[in-house]
Amino acid sequence: MISANDLSPAELAALLHFHAEAGVDWLLEEEPVDRFAEFEIMKAARRAAAPATQPHPERQPAPERQIPTRPAPQQRAAAPAPASRPQPAIPDGEAVQQARFAAESARSLAELKTALEAFNGCNLKNSARSTIFASGDPASGIMVIGPAPGADDEREGTAFAGRQGQLLDRMLASIGLDRSAILLTQIIPWRPPGNRTPSAAETEICRPFIERQIALAEPRAILLLGNYTARFFFGENDTIHGLRGRWKEIAVADQIIPAIASLHPQDLLTAPVNKRLAWSDLLAFQARLKELSLLTN
Repeated sequence: MISANDLSPAELAALLHFHAEAGVDWLLEEEPVDRFAEFEIMKAARRAAAPATQPHPERQPAPERQIPTRPAPQQRAAAPAPASRPQPAIPDGEAVQQARFAAESARSLAELKTALEAFNGCNLKNSARSTIFASGDPASGIMVIGPAPGADDEREGTAFAGRQGQLLDRMLASIGLDRSAILLTQIIPWRPPGNRTPSAAETEICRPFIERQIALAEPRAILLLGNYTARFFFGENDTIHGLRGRWKEIAVADQIIPAIASLHPQDLLTAPVNKRLAWSDLLAFQARLKELSLLTN
């Protein structure tokens, strides 16, 4: 065994460096040390010193006697208020019937908005902060419909808010339209958690309300934005790229309305290369509006 005393400073430094690179964290002493014995000696020394530091028992002040008092009635803690409970779940079939009755009972868009805000048959409402309803001019004859609210829509309480709303405003302005002069709305009035796609049951529960909006507004041309919206009205399972750019007629109540689908503004923010497709759809929408005398410039 080589002792450290037998090594030169350079050799000792090289050896220590080698051990460090090898992952050695501790160096053993040449003679064994009983750490347990050291610990017992330390405990005994502490016990011997403890009585000298403690005050004499006779010098301890007598504790004051505490007399229990009964709190006055007004000092008693108030019972916690019961937490608000979510609305009980309604079977899907019954919820659809309730939605249809509430929607058909409305004789104006204002009444329909009131009925929608009072409706509790869709579970999406329990997690949503806002109920999004149509905004703009229902007398314009022009309607733009999207799928469901996003985070910005829910925060601002209106359809097509935030960056996607700003892009939509520029898209509409490019063909001579303004959001305040047309009717903007969405199929689903409550934001789905995590922006997920609404379930089939949730879609059917919300269907009477969007169809009633269309029936009361009586639009003469509709622009559908997004994959979910196009599938909802066209009844097809193709993607938006297969459904966009072609005029189709949709039946709502006793009305037959021409509609064209295009990409949602959020799709264009995600993939700007698709803006040329959206521009082609907007030009087709503009041409139809001019044919219907809904757009003059």
